[in-house]
Amino acid sequence: MSELRAPLVAPGMRIGLLGGSFNPAHEAHRQISLAALKRLGLDQVWWLVTAGNPLKDVSILPPVAERVRAARAIADHPRIKVTGFDGGTGSPFTADLLAAFVQRYSGVHFVWLMGADNLATVHRWKAWPEIFELVPIAVLDRPGYRLKARAGKAAHRFAGAYIDETDALGLALLRPPAWTILTHRLSGLSSTALRENVLESD
Repeated sequence: MSELRAPLVAPGMRIGLLGGSFNPAHEAHRQISLAALKRLGLDQVWWLVTAGNPLKDVSILPPVAERVRAARAIADHPRIKVTGFDGGTGSPFTADLLAAFVQRYSGVHFVWLMGADNLATVHRWKAWPEIFELVPIAVLDRPGYRLKARAGKAAHRFAGAYIDETDALGLALLRPPAWTILTHRLSGLSSTALRENVLESD
């Protein structure tokens, strides 16, 4: 599969979308993907390797294709697909990406996967309410962020759309907005910490 080509998909499939720079991808990405596959009853999880976070400096990011290849080595699972495909939008914004995916794959049930740290700050993202209106969302717990995530602006705005994680198996089939927080085995790994460790060892 080409680094920038979309994975193969069929109508009716349930697919989790995990977006990010993956600089670098690490075992925690794999752990939350495996948790999502099981807890949400997904057929696949796609790692969407982006050109970069609009809220961060992207000038030093390795090329997308390079990060895709490195992430595939970490994913190492037949149901985790790694791609730099952006839906043909050329946009760095999640709302644009999801809108393109929903339109392109009308028969597919997508779930946006995000960490609790992202939920706590998602109100800073462009058109963030549209993200909740486009696809169901599964928030994966992160160390030290569960309470901050539940207290955040997005959680309050969409409090009425929250479902308990005991019902998460059917999340992909729900009409958005619908979201939950999944408890799972936590890892303290982060791409930022891994990059800093590399710099310190050089």
